[in-house]
Amino acid sequence: MKSNLVISAIAAAVAVFSQGAFAQASSPTRAEVKSDAKAGALAPPGQGPGERAGPTKNAPSTKTRMERKEATKAAAAAGELKKTGSVPRKPTQATSEVTRMEVKDATKAAAAAGELRKPGPAPNPIGESQKK
Repeated sequence: MKSNLVISAIAAAVAVFSQGAFAQASSPTRAEVKSDAKAGALAPPGQGPGERAGPTKNAPSTKTRMERKEATKAAAAAGELKKTGSVPRKPTQATSEVTRMEVKDATKAAAAAGELRKPGPAPNPIGESQKK
């Protein structure tokens, strides 16, 4: 049991230290990076491997302010603009056509006729034969 523990600890240590050695071997040294920068071999600012290509969200517009205003006026005249603050509303609940007193009277009549279900848990919709 102890030998298995020792072997697994050694294997874990070798794995941890070997990853660091491989990472250092593949990355350039500081002197190499400096010489590349002086030679102009690096990518221009904003075009490195971590940067996105193409226009960004805050890129300058290709239209002038007057062109945007004219396009907005044309869209408003054509009825293509949404009203400001317009949010789709949730449908309201349907109102009952029966008054509260009518519901109470109907419940009293059903109770007198014995048509109401006794209080307690709801009946099983599956049925007794399908229970496990």
